[in-house]
Amino acid sequence: MTVKSSVSLTDEQHAFARALVEAGRYPSLSAVLQQGVDLLRQRIDSEELETAALRELLSRRRRGEFVDAQRMDERLAGTVAARRRAHGLPS
Repeated sequence: MTVKSSVSLTDEQHAFARALVEAGRYPSLSAVLQQGVDLLRQRIDSEELETAALRELLSRRRRGEFVDAQRMDERLAGTVAARRRAHGLPS
């Protein structure tokens, strides 16, 4: 189902949308605007998922063991050394 709606565009937005239609990339201005709304919805959904994932990560980190900077450096050095060995590179 589609709903008719009146929207206002700046001159620049209208020119851009019209150019897309004239170039044959979209069949109408409505199609351009529908695509724009769909892309905005996808971006907002993606941002919400990323925010939820970051909140979960932070929550897990708060519940987990604290690792001081020196220990983290040692862990990273160990990981790098192991990967270098796995690829046949000197440590």
